[in-house]
Amino acid sequence: MLDEKTETLRNKVRHFIDTVAIPLENPALEKDVEALDAVCRQLRAQARTAGVYGPQLPLEWGGLGLNWAECAHIFEEAGRGMLGPLALNCAPPDQPNMLTLLHLATDEQKQTYLGPLARGEKRACFAMTEPAPGAGSDPNMLQTRATRRANGWLINGHKKFISGGVAADFAIVPAKTDEGVTLFIVDTDTKGYRVTRDIPTVTGYQIGGHAEILIENCHVPDSAVLGQIGMGMKHIQLRLEPARLSHCMRFIGRARRALEIAQDYVQTRHTFGNRLSELQQIQAMIADSHIDLHASRLMTRECAMLMDRAISVKNESAMTKIFVSEAVGRVADRCVQMMGALGVSDDTVVSCIWRESRPFRIYDGANELHRAFLARRILQASITP
Repeated sequence: MLDEKTETLRNKVRHFIDTVAIPLENPALEKDVEALDAVCRQLRAQARTAGVYGPQLPLEWGGLGLNWAECAHIFEEAGRGMLGPLALNCAPPDQPNMLTLLHLATDEQKQTYLGPLARGEKRACFAMTEPAPGAGSDPNMLQTRATRRANGWLINGHKKFISGGVAADFAIVPAKTDEGVTLFIVDTDTKGYRVTRDIPTVTGYQIGGHAEILIENCHVPDSAVLGQIGMGMKHIQLRLEPARLSHCMRFIGRARRALEIAQDYVQTRHTFGNRLSELQQIQAMIADSHIDLHASRLMTRECAMLMDRAISVKNESAMTKIFVSEAVGRVADRCVQMMGALGVSDDTVVSCIWRESRPFRIYDGANELHRAFLARRILQASITP
């Protein structure tokens, strides 16, 4: 059972998504970075007025100060709208970017970078992924290099599929140094930092698209180091576990929206003299979808509660990410099937949700990688005396 405060907020978010965010959805917005930015600015102002802005942000940074267990409910409601997480400023990549800055940034960095992110005045990206043979699911393959200079660092690298990278104001860039992987904050107007293209993908409503970025002899000062020199791998893990769980929360909302639309459709569409909803095959798909969503919620919320208690969720977050990403994909796929041609058209948002759900099995580490590491940890624990 939810406490009264969280239940009230969830109802407010649901009303905001249904009456403000969803009416602005438009297939023309899906891949238009500039137009999406404009709509986002409009929605964030309305979210502040409605009292639903920044659920995950601390009160001192203009947010609602929710813990992870509370965010699980609110992020799901926000996720029902394709623009919902953007409106509330709890969408990737900036939601985990803000978390990273909260934990690692100096006071000066917080004022310069976290403040504008929290207020929705600037955008950022996390420039991790690289083309082969660089880092992907395996961050140890990182090729980007930062070399010390008398007055700072010189960074060289090639980044690819960087969510939010188009027109971002700054990037958090992991790079190899002599001391080990280190995180750097790089203003995107720095000489040598260049976005070469927005890579077309099947997904939509990704603020800042998916950038390919060249970093060539890019000089940054010592103050650009985020966290500790050589501790970048540890810092990246600090970001990844909450990011995976946040994705689960939002995607449960996405899948729930698709299921709501599909259920309405099968109760009004007739075929061979019967409503679709009267067919046992359709009923089975609806039941299985609710089972998938129920199990996804339970796993996600338990993981959130453990995080609130500062308990390591390395295994739990891996299991949750694997299960939820595959479960919401099954739900979206069933919704398309139940709706037939309408399900793959742009006449409803179901096709967009279906397209979005597929890459979730790749985001924040491919499911196959999570399975492999999960099994190794389990087996290692079973033989440890």
